[in-house]
Amino acid sequence: MKIRANPFNIYLVLALAAVALCGCQIFGDTKANKQLSTLRLHLEVSRDGTKANEPVPIYRETPVMVNVEKEPFLTEADVAQVKVIDVVGGFALCIRFDHSGTALLEECTTRNLGRRIAVFSQFGEKIKDYRWLAAPVISHRITDGVLTFTPDATREECDEIALGLNHVAKKVQKWTEW
Repeated sequence: MKIRANPFNIYLVLALAAVALCGCQIFGDTKANKQLSTLRLHLEVSRDGTKANEPVPIYRETPVMVNVEKEPFLTEADVAQVKVIDVVGGFALCIRFDHSGTALLEECTTRNLGRRIAVFSQFGEKIKDYRWLAAPVISHRITDGVLTFTPDATREECDEIALGLNHVAKKVQKWTEW
């Protein structure tokens, strides 16, 4: 009587072991993979008494009211990549926009020197945290599509914002490839 191991069972066991080992790596960080953030850039405008603009508080400690257009001119749909970078005295958010976002940013910064860009974001788990992060003054024309500013946020919050915006950017890029 000959007894031999069934090769199918060996392959099945090896395949299940590979899935178990790889599955932990692929699906282990699902919370971070699902994290999303929003970004809205609003232009500072003069108060004209219409419903098209409103004053918003920038900075939590000592708020500065900045009157902005309600409709943003750039959103997370225009973002290509976000990084948290180290700068003298702390850190900053560095946002690189895609081709159309770069063109809009250049146009807006060319026409509105001396005004501010109010930056609003929703972030965190289930994007429950939200605030106006900054309002940098447009001091020059931005032609490279990169906006860098120091936000009113902790380093951890900035990491969450960057992670969420990068996830959104990947989803938008996949969608536009169709």
